[in-house]
Order: sequence, then structure tokens, then C-alpha cells
Amino acid sequence: MLPVIAVVGRPNVGKSTLFNALTNTRNALVADLPGLTRDRQYGEIELADFQASLIDTGGMLGDEGQLTQLMDQQILTAIDEADLVLFVVSARDGLVGDDEKILKRIRHTAKPIILLANKAEGQVDEMALAEFYQLGIEQMFSVSAAHRKGLLELKNQLNDFFRKAEVEFSKKLIEDHGPKIAIVGRPNVGKSTLVNRLLREDRVLAFDMPGTTRDSISLPLIWDDMPYTLIDTAGVRKRSKIDEGIEKFSILKTIESIKLAQICVVMIDAQEGITDQDLHLLGLAVHHAKPVILVVNKWDHLSEEHRSYVKEKLHLKMQAFEWVPLLFTSALHGSGLRVLMERIDLLMEKADAELTANQLTNVLNEAYKAHQPPLVQGLSSQLKFAHSGGNHPMRIIVHGKRTTKLPDSYKRYLENCFRKAFNLKGVPIVMSFRDGKNPYKDKKHPGKEFPSRRKQPHNVKHKHESHD
Repeated sequence: MLPVIAVVGRPNVGKSTLFNALTNTRNALVADLPGLTRDRQYGEIELADFQASLIDTGGMLGDEGQLTQLMDQQILTAIDEADLVLFVVSARDGLVGDDEKILKRIRHTAKPIILLANKAEGQVDEMALAEFYQLGIEQMFSVSAAHRKGLLELKNQLNDFFRKAEVEFSKKLIEDHGPKIAIVGRPNVGKSTLVNRLLREDRVLAFDMPGTTRDSISLPLIWDDMPYTLIDTAGVRKRSKIDEGIEKFSILKTIESIKLAQICVVMIDAQEGITDQDLHLLGLAVHHAKPVILVVNKWDHLSEEHRSYVKEKLHLKMQAFEWVPLLFTSALHGSGLRVLMERIDLLMEKADAELTANQLTNVLNEAYKAHQPPLVQGLSSQLKFAHSGGNHPMRIIVHGKRTTKLPDSYKRYLENCFRKAFNLKGVPIVMSFRDGKNPYKDKKHPGKEFPSRRKQPHNVKHKHESHD
């Protein structure tokens, strides 16, 4: 579900102009008549890491007219839907009584608020915001929606807000129920058998008919006194075999399970080898930036010669996923399950790693010295420093000059350098590249802005790092 932002304020402060500028549309009517935007308008805003729904509302007037009462109800409904409220005021008009009345109503909802002093054309930020500091709102920006002033900074702040909110939500979820582990794979590869073995009971229907597990099922697991939540999903079939609505629903549930999980276990059948559909599932987990393990099940059914053949095929077909760890198991007989849980713990530990700006910049500099990017139109890209952009997904932000000109092959090279330096096998890294100044220049402790989401309850020894 997309995060929701409500744009709220009295009439004629530029809410609709702001809405149109942020959504790159002209869906909201724009004119100098108070109350022109009667109903809630919905649009989508593209942020660096998120899409969000934006709601434009009619202005709140101080009188008790019938239209205003109806509009007030629309606005309060919009605020109730929202995860964040953009409270828009006019830098040109300054603080007026209706602004304070509206803010009081917003505060009753206890929703997070960002104040935007719009129509700040030609004004220094401090001057535009001066009158509004008395409102006690922590985050305030001066913008000019009509001239697109300050909108990039606003979008960056919105992106940071939702990223931190996502981290806090995931952290609470893990503390309450342990990490969510999505177990995905084609029908009949042994997903339910694996879950039943881990739970030590037949909680999930499992027999030899592809597609017998229709829905995604969340099951609590206690392993070595630590909580986990297992998500057993219906198998994903090839599109040509999807004949019924129930199968389409199962695919959507599988994809939704991947999105909700902190760890993704992709299971394949050793007897069939890795198929294009298996690679598609692996790609889905990586696309959603989930730490992932590939479990090759039914390994006990294979002869030594067949095992060598399967390993060779895995090596050839998984070149794009060579950083994904492999584990060979027999869910039916329970072999490899303890190693699986140990590696899940290890993946969580790696995914929660706190990487400082100093550590990341050192690796970046070494990578740059060892292999510089190619020239583009006679100019070279300069990579100056790197810092963490948070965990889950693990994000590394690289700053420099002409970083938008870096070829994809060089970006993958940098990603591999970071992964090797910090031993992040199994952890997807989302690389972001930005041109601009160093945001840590005036900070005393760079790299501490993104604390770990997890308290490290899992005591995992690194002797389990080795892979089959």
C-alpha cells in the first residue's frame, strides 16, 4: 500500500499549484478564488525510493457556512487517510488566525506535520519562515510551487521521512514477532514440507499435487528460543499454465509475501535443476531488495554424478546472482535445516550492519583507484564520498560529479566492491548516485545517522559463513 500525504491549508495559499507541481499534472483546478478545489483530488508523487499518494483538499475557511462544513469534513477525512500532512501557509501573507485554527485541528489527529511556507518567491528562507517558528513545528520549508523553488529539497525530505517510517515499522515488527521469512518456489518443490519440518508438526497441507497450497500462510516459529514468522506461499507457475483466477491470486500473494518479508528463501527442486521460473522468483526477491538464500531441495535424491551436473548448471545460470548463497537440503529428512536457520540469522546480522561514511568512502576510494570509470564526452565522473542510506534495503549513496553518466557496468562494479569489502553475500545493495555537496562536511560524527533496526538478539558465529 502506498504511503499517503495530505496537502492541507486555508484557501488560496497555493495547495493546488503545489499538488500539480509535485504530481506533474494539472488535475487540480488553479485560480485565485478561495475554495475553488471543492473535493479531494488524488495523484501520485515519485520520490527517490517510494511512490506516494498525494491528496489535494479544499481550503478551510473560518465561517460556519454549509459548504465550508462539507469541505471541512472532506479535509478531516483526507487527514485521517494520510500518513503525513503537508500544512501549507503563505509566506506572502504571513501568519494569520485561520492558519492557527487549521493547525489546531490537524494536531488533534496526532499526524506528523511538515509546514510549507509557499509563495516565497525572492525571499530568503529564514525571512519566509520567520513568522511561523512560533507554531512549534519542527520541520518547515519555504517553497514557491509556481516557480518550482524548494521542491527538490521537499521531495528529498519526504523520501527520508518514509524511509525512516518504514525502518521503524519493520523494527517493531521484528521485535514483536521475529523476522518474517518468505519461503517461495514453484509448486511441489517442498516448501510446505520444509515449513512442517521446522515447526515439527503438520501445520501446512503438503502432498504430491502441484499447487495444493493455495494461500500464503503466516506461522510463528520458535527456534533456539528465538521468534520467527514463516510465510509459506502457493507456488508460482508459468504464465501459460495460469488458467484460473485462484492461481492468479496465488501469484499476487507470493509477490506480496516477498514484499512483506525481511528474508526470502527461494526453493528449487534439485531433480529438475534451476528453471527460468526459478530465476524469475529469485529476480523478484532481488528486485524488492530482500536478503535471499537459494535452497536446492531434494538433494538426497541425486547421485554424485547428477549433483556435479546440477552444480555446474547452477554456476552457469546464476552468473547474475553469483552473490546469492546456496544451500543443499532434504526437507523431507530434515537435513540442512539447522544450517538454514543459522544462515538466516547471519543474513539478518549482515543486513543490519552499520556502515559508517568513513568506511564506505575508504572502499569507494580504493575501488576508484583500482578501476576508474570510462570518459563520457571527454569528461570523467568523479566519486568523492559515500554514506549509508539505511538498512532493509541496504542502501549506499555515492556523491560526486557527473555520477549520472556512470555506466551500469561500473555501478555493478562498485556494488561488488562494497559487497566484498563488508562480506555482504546474500544481501542486495541498492546503489544511489547524487551530484552535489557533502552533507557530512559540518557534522562531527558522520555515518551515525542510520542506526541499526535490530538489537542483534541472534548470537551467530561466523563459522557458518562457508557455503556449499
